[in-house]
Amino acid sequence: MSRFVVQFMKDVLGGNGRQREVCQGELEVDAASEGQATEMAKLKFCQEQALCDWSLHADRIRIEAADLQVT
Repeated sequence: MSRFVVQFMKDVLGGNGRQREVCQGELEVDAASEGQATEMAKLKFCQEQALCDWSLHADRIRIEAADLQVT
């Protein structure tokens, strides 16, 4: 199994009127694949934020493999 870092990102307007990217939440997930990690993170994010759909708080998901391999 591998460890993945999953970030939930949203574009917002700053006080200066410019768009910027903000991380709405970050999770570390142990999964067999990137796709599985994404789905697990979506469920966990919804539970933590009391949401029915992750996209209510984020525009997109960014996922990266962590350096650590879980055995």
